[in-house]
Amino acid sequence: MPLSRHPANPILTRADIPASEAHLADVSSVFNPGAALLDGRVFLLLRVQNRGRETYLMGADSEDGVRFRVRPGEIPLRDLSRAGRVYHAYDPRITRIEDEWLVVLALDRDDDCRLGLAATKDFRELRFLDVISEDDSRNGALFPERIGGKWAMLERPNRVRPDDGPPTGDEIVLSYSDDLRVWRRRATVAKGRWRYWDERIAPGTPPVKTREGWLLLYHGVATHFASANVYQVGALLLDLDDPSRLLARTRYNILEPREPYEMVGQVPNVVLPCGWVVPDRDAEGFALPESRALVYYGAADTTVCLATTTIAELLEDCRA
Repeated sequence: MPLSRHPANPILTRADIPASEAHLADVSSVFNPGAALLDGRVFLLLRVQNRGRETYLMGADSEDGVRFRVRPGEIPLRDLSRAGRVYHAYDPRITRIEDEWLVVLALDRDDDCRLGLAATKDFRELRFLDVISEDDSRNGALFPERIGGKWAMLERPNRVRPDDGPPTGDEIVLSYSDDLRVWRRRATVAKGRWRYWDERIAPGTPPVKTREGWLLLYHGVATHFASANVYQVGALLLDLDDPSRLLARTRYNILEPREPYEMVGQVPNVVLPCGWVVPDRDAEGFALPESRALVYYGAADTTVCLATTTIAELLEDCRA
């Protein structure tokens, strides 16, 4: 597999969350972080759940991308009331656009889950901007630049309604916007492959620009097991000028639950990537083939883990 687990896994657990306030004492879990390179350090925007199953966003910093110090206290999400009554804001995807970091979050509300957009310059606080999905949706990931004069985003509309659970999705859809606020869906990029490892799919990491196309990780869910769903990781390669064109896709998963910390937890059998860091770019912003990719993923909805690879390895696996 091109994704190699770091031997220090899990790199963050509930024991690493400072009990700086009463509602953050003895938390239940930390998982599904967004990731960014911030002033030469790796920054993670963490999803933290306390024993009341309340959700908070917290920050963590690292010099080497492996050993993290969690900042005390939650990161405030200002003006969230503009989205109506939100119970949880979670699973952040972080993209640098112009002079700000933009964060796409899933927002659990009374009757649906919608995508919300927030902005920050330093992750000391987040400013909520708007609800940005047309309807029920999750897992939004922004492209870092305009494409054909428009902003672009990948998302997973929740169009599948199983009998025994909340709405979900089996397509990754490309949406466009003129202003980052109002979005319209334009094309389906990839669909789930029934009876294989990725029957349900959703974008994972924000796309990274390579000379061969836009590269990103996605998660796939095998639902045909009688006992539990199995969450795994794959990769997609999309056309640079028209990212609705799928150029290549991994046939096999490139990471699946195998270790005890991935198979046992709040939700068993889950590896779910939300953020990655690809530090080495050329003068035009393309990721170098030899660049390392640090992939941060939630394990069993309980801990944060790290897997590593290179851009070249991922591209090769897409073409295999």
